[in-house]
Amino acid sequence: MNENTVTKDPMRGTLKKLIEHSNATISSDDVLREFRTTKEKRNNRKLLKILEIISKGQPKQAESLLEAAKLLEKKDPFYCLMSFLNCYSDTNIMQAMRKKDSTSTPVLTKTMFEGNTPDRMSEIKERVVQAATGGISRTAQNNNSIISTGILCTPALTTTLPTLGSSLFPATKSTVRSDSLWEFHNIENMQFQQNNIAAIPITSQENLLLYDLIYCLTGMRGSYITPELDAYRDGNQSLSMKFKISDQIHTSLRDIAQEILPLASHYTCIQQFIQKATFSNCSQVLQALSEALNNLIHDYYLLLAQLESELNAGNLTLHKMLFYVRPTLNTMEVLAGAVSLIVANELRGGQALTLLFNQISSLTGDEESQKFMIQLTQRAAVPYMNILQLWIQKGVINDPQQEFLVEDNEVIRREELPEHYSADYWEKRYTIRRERIPCFLDKVSDIILRTGKYLNVIRQCGKKVTPPQTMHLQFSPTNQNHITVIQNAYRFASKNLLEVLLKENDLMGHLMSVKRYLLLHQGDFITQFMDACEDELAKNVDKVLPMTLENLLGLTLRLSSAKHDPYKDDVHCELLTYDLVTQMSKIMNNEEEYWQTHDRLDLNGLECFAFRYEVKWPVSLVLNHIAISKYQMLFRQLFYCKHVERQLCKIWKENSIAKKFSPQAAELYRSAFTLRQRMMNAVQNLEYYMMVEVIEPNWHIFIQNMNKVENVDEVLVFHQDFLDLCLKNCMLTDATSLNRSIFKMCNICLKFCEFIQKSQRFFLDAELTSMMCDSNDEDNSDSDYEFSSQKQVFRLQSSAPCKSSESSMAPTDTFSERVKRFDLEFTGLLIGLLKQINDVASDNPSDRFINLVHRINFNSFYNEQMDKLCAKDSMLAHHS
Repeated sequence: MNENTVTKDPMRGTLKKLIEHSNATISSDDVLREFRTTKEKRNNRKLLKILEIISKGQPKQAESLLEAAKLLEKKDPFYCLMSFLNCYSDTNIMQAMRKKDSTSTPVLTKTMFEGNTPDRMSEIKERVVQAATGGISRTAQNNNSIISTGILCTPALTTTLPTLGSSLFPATKSTVRSDSLWEFHNIENMQFQQNNIAAIPITSQENLLLYDLIYCLTGMRGSYITPELDAYRDGNQSLSMKFKISDQIHTSLRDIAQEILPLASHYTCIQQFIQKATFSNCSQVLQALSEALNNLIHDYYLLLAQLESELNAGNLTLHKMLFYVRPTLNTMEVLAGAVSLIVANELRGGQALTLLFNQISSLTGDEESQKFMIQLTQRAAVPYMNILQLWIQKGVINDPQQEFLVEDNEVIRREELPEHYSADYWEKRYTIRRERIPCFLDKVSDIILRTGKYLNVIRQCGKKVTPPQTMHLQFSPTNQNHITVIQNAYRFASKNLLEVLLKENDLMGHLMSVKRYLLLHQGDFITQFMDACEDELAKNVDKVLPMTLENLLGLTLRLSSAKHDPYKDDVHCELLTYDLVTQMSKIMNNEEEYWQTHDRLDLNGLECFAFRYEVKWPVSLVLNHIAISKYQMLFRQLFYCKHVERQLCKIWKENSIAKKFSPQAAELYRSAFTLRQRMMNAVQNLEYYMMVEVIEPNWHIFIQNMNKVENVDEVLVFHQDFLDLCLKNCMLTDATSLNRSIFKMCNICLKFCEFIQKSQRFFLDAELTSMMCDSNDEDNSDSDYEFSSQKQVFRLQSSAPCKSSESSMAPTDTFSERVKRFDLEFTGLLIGLLKQINDVASDNPSDRFINLVHRINFNSFYNEQMDKLCAKDSMLAHHS
């Protein structure tokens, strides 16, 4: 390794030595680039891994890495790198870097200005103009690639004056000024000679004043014209500089000179902007604008050279000079005003482009200035349009200065995606920053966002994105060609992603499969599954074995007609830690995410059971965890109602022996069977309403919409609308507490079924009694049966404690009394539910709720009770 390399740049030298020793595949530039990463994109684990790789085989590696890890938590990564390399360097890197920062370009010495004759001063000024002109000409050689480098050839200016817009432009460490811009500073405390010229003729004064004016127009302090910098040093943010002309100059000459001097102020303002916008970590748009201004300033320098030539030839007067600079003065005023607004408002990126674009409209009538502003806007927009082209062409963002309208909020690879990533991906991975949108792209900003998102998904699916034609995106204020290019790119990306989702990944097949299992569309499968899992799901949720449920699910899938479904293996069983009512409460009250683990309640497996449907990328964009959770809520309500219906059917079968009873013996059970039938009617109509009147019509509309979608966003919107409408009309939203009322009603039905099943053996006694009774002593036998049954049989106590406080039945009630209490409680809950549905339907006439009331109360059986309840509520409201 070359010793000069180590001496000149000890960090790179030490890095190269470590890399060669460790045989690492990275370069020193790669390491430095990683450690200069901004805070938002920094990954400390990655930085430590780099240090571990390059220090492989070095002594005290573990101690050095431990120290580096501590520094990364508290210090800047670059400081950490210097400290780490210092352990393996022959020289003290930190001291060497400080010495390097303290070195500076030698300042101009006073000997340069010895003998300040007019010829000598003209020569100095000419050298300044030539230096600036030469620097610009080198830049102007590549006008078509203004933005490619982003750094001007002109040396960067650093002054002791307060910098304008210090938060907009990066600060510099050096305090030494370059000689490409004077900014009216004294050089080494040298003062220009001032002779007493008050007595000389006006013609001679004019000649001297012309020389001073040319000095000032190049940024140099003259002998008789001096800038008033005191207000500027006091923190005045105004970019308009005032000049003072010596009182020795004749008044008429001073008045004309004051009309010319604003050009010097405008020039200084523009030059300050140019110099400060040349740093690599400044906004790319501002760098491009700076370089475009440099090209325009080149013409300004030519004008000054021509004026000096005329002055040397004796052909220039103040009036002529004013005439010559008048057009340039107007243009420079416009340019200086634009950059002043950019600096004053700290604009960058799209905001700066918006200001420039608006300036074009405001210059209507000033054709020359408008022409320059159009050129500036076009060239300043080049880096922004380059970022935009890469985004709409490949779905990639290359925005080191954070000025593009789309922001990427993700830095990890898709293989490392966390749980539930697919749901957040579409909404959170890429977002629009409204403040960064140029006004000429505002109308197509949403299209721009979707285009890149579509391409990004296609690219992450492993497909190569190849646009059908070469894309050349260039902004022009005079036409809308860039809008056409963006729209064509959007149509291409949308078409390709739809093809990937609908054809290659069969999205509709997956949606049909979800409906088949989670919306109980596959009737035979659901019946067989409930038959197989009934005993297991009746246990406490902590005693249910998930593996048993999975095995029974797999067996049922292969024995039913679901065996022909190609996606049946994506269905799995899941035991949640809460019932449906708790889940709804947590969602609607915006509490912590309901899929997180909570303490289990005293629930059985049935109340916690749900199907889970798992899909892979990119189908998970549509069937994400939020969508599956909505499907699960619908499933749980349907599944629970189906279970209640099965229990009511079961006691209907078991109690069919009551048909054999004598009329007197069967009288006791008639009220129980009537109540069971009313319960059956309510539950079946509730199921029918949800499946036939809500889910099926909305599914039909959803399929119709899917047949004419044009982009993935429409797919997501239609799918979300379908689920939201189903949840709303199935009473699973926060608008009402209808789902809680349904849950209570179903619980009463289950308790009634449990009570009847426990009473089953007494039906056999009743059958035997009925068979043994003689027709002559029927009354006595019935009386004996009633007495014995009431006294020792039907004083039942529930074997399990109530899970809720709905029931107020005493354990000593007779069979008839308990049935009557069940009847009263069920009727009260049902009438309350119908009343709630009526209230909701009156507020939302477009919803389907009222259909459920007509189905359950088809013969107006509950009208009288509902009227009484409404009257009672009205009285309470009136008294309150």
